[in-house]
Amino acid sequence: MSIKYTPATLKKFEELYDEMGYSIRFEKGNFNSGYCILEAKKRVVINKFLTLEGRINAMIDILPSIEFDCTQLNTDVRHFYELAMASPNTK
Repeated sequence: MSIKYTPATLKKFEELYDEMGYSIRFEKGNFNSGYCILEAKKRVVINKFLTLEGRINAMIDILPSIEFDCTQLNTDVRHFYELAMASPNTK
């Protein structure tokens, strides 16, 4: 199953990152990849000028690089995490 590019999906990603302990910020910046990860502060900064699809793709790209215990996630968020990790974009 693939990820749909809707505002609801973006909201689910924001909830997922919140559960993982990371805050998401959409800011202006010169990011070559469209995003920046501040690991010490547990903050992800995504270029605010990206389209909805670009924002979701950036969040999918970041997921494999964040280490955390997925057993700490609630059931709905864990299911969404597994779906996102199975997405072809994370391979």
